Amino acid sequence: MLLTADVHYYLFLSFSLFAVGVYGLLSRKSVIRMLFSIEMIINAANINFVVFSAQRNVDGEIFTFFTIGLAALEAAVGLAIVIVFYKRFGEVIPSKIRNLRW
Repeated sequence: MLLTADVHYYLFLSFSLFAVGVYGLLSRKSVIRMLFSIEMIINAANINFVVFSAQRNVDGEIFTFFTIGLAALEAAVGLAIVIVFYKRFGEVIPSKIRNLRW
């Protein structure tokens, strides 16, 4: 069982990861950085699941395993889309991807 002080440290870590992920997502420098930012946001949620499941004695780790699997799928699909854009257009710039009409 986690102590209340320990929970605050983990929640601060989770909030920090979430804030860095949101900043990276909103800055839109590159698509790869945006994918990493999404992964950081998902990992912040995973930390919350594990902390609250340890504190409340519930099975939050199961949700974490599912979200890790979904994050791996998201990364694979996102990187595949980036590779297709790079092969087709020669560059991957988020502002140009946004304006595409197929």
